[in-house]
Amino acid sequence: MTLDKRIYLDHAATTPLDPRVLETMLPYLTEFWGNPSSLYLEAREARRGLDNARKTVAETLGCKTQEIVFTSGGSESDNLAIRGVAYGNRRRGSHIITTAIEHHAVLHTFERLEKEGFTVTYLPVDREGFVDLKALEEAVTAETSLVSIMYANNEVGTIEPIAEAARIVKERNPHCVFHTDGVQAVGALDVNIDRLGVDLFSLTAHKFYGPKGFGALYVRSRTPFLPQTLGGSQERDRRAGTENIAGAVGLAKALEMAYDEFEQRNAHSAALRDRLLTDVPRFTPKVRINGTTDLDRRLANNASFAFEYVEGEAILMALDLAGIAASSGSACTSGSLEPSHVLTAMGVPLEIARGSVRLTVGKDNTMEEIDRMLEVLPNVVARLRSLSPLAGAAEAARAGTGRG
Repeated sequence: MTLDKRIYLDHAATTPLDPRVLETMLPYLTEFWGNPSSLYLEAREARRGLDNARKTVAETLGCKTQEIVFTSGGSESDNLAIRGVAYGNRRRGSHIITTAIEHHAVLHTFERLEKEGFTVTYLPVDREGFVDLKALEEAVTAETSLVSIMYANNEVGTIEPIAEAARIVKERNPHCVFHTDGVQAVGALDVNIDRLGVDLFSLTAHKFYGPKGFGALYVRSRTPFLPQTLGGSQERDRRAGTENIAGAVGLAKALEMAYDEFEQRNAHSAALRDRLLTDVPRFTPKVRINGTTDLDRRLANNASFAFEYVEGEAILMALDLAGIAASSGSACTSGSLEPSHVLTAMGVPLEIARGSVRLTVGKDNTMEEIDRMLEVLPNVVARLRSLSPLAGAAEAARAGTGRG
């Protein structure tokens, strides 16, 4: 089967590069290739492209151009934000806070800081993945220097009340810095910095049809911040290294398009998502929807399920053979046999969490592709369950209870 005939339902992992973005990038790969830190003509042309890209990103976020730091992607943006502020603001205290359902780029960074002497509070979430705001309020003290709560969850699509969380933190401790991982939110939600009330915001281009390997970090002016990559004065001394001009131009173009086409893209994705959320449980027994059923508080492109008595990995392999690409959760943990930390934090039993499948749609998916998915998936699950000793044992137990 050729790639153009396959059905791609893993847009939370990555998106294809939009041809319009590639067209914008090409001159900076072939013609305007100079080092923007130099003074000659080639460098000035490169600098112009970099400055224009930074201006576009700042205008979209509603911030100043000097508050944008270009990075290599979402993971670096998260690491840079958390470590940069944890050490830059340590004089205020060494207590830092995050949630139990963050992306591993955040969680692993907090775990490392914990080993380095910081005190970490991991906030709980409810069964739909919403952070416990009361627990947040109680956790913030005069010694808390940083709070990091993701804007939208990459696995289950739950949208966190970031503006309210930031308000609570600032009321409890005005000197505490608030970071949000906005990687999944860009293109799907409002990203105006002032309305969100955050001090740092991470994003990456490849989640909204831009190039892989390029991201950005918003850092509010006067935020205590210690650079983590040293060796040059690039990015206003916050991140050393010769800038990737083509990446910056591509990110800016993709971001601009995401909000120019915001209403159309999200209405289209929501229609496909709603069909999946309605019909997968209708056609497939013993399945639960992961995340919230309040669709206004769920990403427009995310449909996540957990199938009883079957491994999610087996479902994904069968779907792949049928020409459908999907995932079990975070693409960064696809090789792990452990159940999702997000689902277990939400209270999903381990045996059910192992049957998770995430379907995330994009702007180029069609309702006909969803029809095809709904033809294939129930048959795949039924066949795998017929081979599952867990399903057989459960059926025998129910039969025995009925006889009793």
